[in-house]
Amino acid sequence: HLLAARNDKLVDQILANVLVLIDPIQNPDGRDRFVHYFEQARGLEPDASPVAAEHLEPWPGGRVNHYLFDLNRDWIALTQPEILDQVKTLREWFPLVYVDLHEMGADSTYFFSPEADPYNPHLTADQRQSLKLFGQNNAKWFDHYGFDYFTREEYDAFYPGYGASWPEYYGAIAMTYEQASVRGLVVRRSDETLLTYRDTVRHHFVSSVSTLETASVNREKLLDNFYKYRVTAIEEGTKEPIKEYILPRSRDASATDKLVGILLEHGVEVKRATAPFHAGDRDYPAGTYVVPMAQPSKRLIRTLLDPQTSMDDKFIAAEEARRKLKERTEIYDVTAWSLPLLFNVEAVANNAVTQGNFEMAKPGRVLPGETHEAKGMLAYLVPWGSEAAGRLLAAALRQDLKVFSSDKPFTQNGTKFPAGTLIFKAAGNPADLAEHLARLARETGADVYGVNSGWVDEGVNFGSRYVLPVRKPAIALAWDTPTAASSAGAARFVLERQYGYPVTPVRTAQLDSVELARFQVLILPDGGSYAALLGDAGIQRVKAWVQAGGVLVALGGAVGFLTDSRVGLLDTVQENLVRDTGEKTPEADRGAGAAVTPAGGGGRGGGAGPRGAGTLIASDADYEKAIRATNELPDSAPGAIVRARIRPDFWLT
Repeated sequence: HLLAARNDKLVDQILANVLVLIDPIQNPDGRDRFVHYFEQARGLEPDASPVAAEHLEPWPGGRVNHYLFDLNRDWIALTQPEILDQVKTLREWFPLVYVDLHEMGADSTYFFSPEADPYNPHLTADQRQSLKLFGQNNAKWFDHYGFDYFTREEYDAFYPGYGASWPEYYGAIAMTYEQASVRGLVVRRSDETLLTYRDTVRHHFVSSVSTLETASVNREKLLDNFYKYRVTAIEEGTKEPIKEYILPRSRDASATDKLVGILLEHGVEVKRATAPFHAGDRDYPAGTYVVPMAQPSKRLIRTLLDPQTSMDDKFIAAEEARRKLKERTEIYDVTAWSLPLLFNVEAVANNAVTQGNFEMAKPGRVLPGETHEAKGMLAYLVPWGSEAAGRLLAAALRQDLKVFSSDKPFTQNGTKFPAGTLIFKAAGNPADLAEHLARLARETGADVYGVNSGWVDEGVNFGSRYVLPVRKPAIALAWDTPTAASSAGAARFVLERQYGYPVTPVRTAQLDSVELARFQVLILPDGGSYAALLGDAGIQRVKAWVQAGGVLVALGGAVGFLTDSRVGLLDTVQENLVRDTGEKTPEADRGAGAAVTPAGGGGRGGGAGPRGAGTLIASDADYEKAIRATNELPDSAPGAIVRARIRPDFWLT
């Protein structure tokens, strides 16, 4: 339209003031699946029935990409190439207005800004004002054409990892526009009106041109706000209590390196210590990372690295009131995302600017590991407990190297090696084992230690019964219903793309007939109804395979399959919340409030009869206590990151 329109004053104004970048298809894999299925299912004419096959895609649906990721949730983790390339392009151009055009359920209308509460606290007042400005102009045009719409409902602005969120943290205005979807060419809605594909295209077209008009008219304001956003970010970074984050490499160096690599891909400036330094009450070694707050990305840094991003008190109070009444939460989606907690690495908030010797950190998620000692060693050790060690193990198994793992920790030559440490014995491995491992150390980031004796200072020797061979496993992954596509895709992606190890996806319905003995590991992704799908025969096959030594891994809801009474592979006890209600009455034990019995007594017919003991409700607090169940399931939390303490000597850990 912008290229073809002639003698159109609005288009001329837009082209004079606005540079427009268009990404027509964010998810080509999902779109191909969607269109291909629709063409397979369509009949003589488009079917408006919402239950027609053409509207209901089979697993995994069209929303997800090749590895079944929801690309609209990947903007802070940056795992998928589609989003990583968008972020790279946005950082090159810094567009000041970003719109992500989406679809929602057919019975909705159209959503645009301003968003619902809660807002992320790192969004500025200028941004919130501009969001309203764009919404008002969209409303003007939708009113002109008689299109229905809604704002300030359902879609909040809290999570920074949407496409319609991430650009706000470099200073842009970012919005999601949601159109009721046809999932085809025409659909009948619950109010019996027909929604056509043409309608949906027209609505998105009008909102897009309206957005360009708003950007054009407010060009100078948007440029000024963008500049102020980045300058004030630097100023806040110099004044606020947190002056920098220190990221030591002590807990898991490879995970810390990966986190820093992701921060660099976000455009964050990170320093790396070239010498030891002291900060706060700690000494830090060379290689430690420091993320200063006095930079334009300060607000992005805080929302990514802070352990807690708080919602405003008013929204929390409203949520608590809804929770008390057992009403549905109004939180839309993700509420917990602190990257240091997700990566299980340290992030130390420092209230001063560290002095020392630093260089700018270099891009890259994997730094080469070190090889201590070289050729002619009796064995080579790789300490367990890091992502890098996992990558090296996967690569070594694929290259058919012989590797052992110690179930017990040990100390050798003053160096402590944790349980799980990998042991590559020279005997039984290729003559060029040292070169093999040196290359793998560079590629995976793992450290390799050569030793010339099996004698240890403390712990188990290499010939101990606690030192066991690691066999090269064949891994099967349940694929298709009833798995959650996102869980199945993520499990496969992590193993194949982050650890470089192949996986065999097996249609879940085939697990009752496939020869499971070919596999050593079976992964059941998050999902339900495994038992119903497999049936008694399938359940018995899986149980027999486990009893013969197979390793069964259940994720999320799939744990319910292991605990199912028909399966019985894992024992659980339901956890209940028991409330302290003070002195219990029989009525309170039943979870009901007791009213005072009227003096006239009697039931519905008014006849006299035995009276139960009354309960005096003397205050609002007594009333609240009386009506609450004394025994109920714990509340459901929309999102949380939980610190867990495990027993390392238990079989599951």
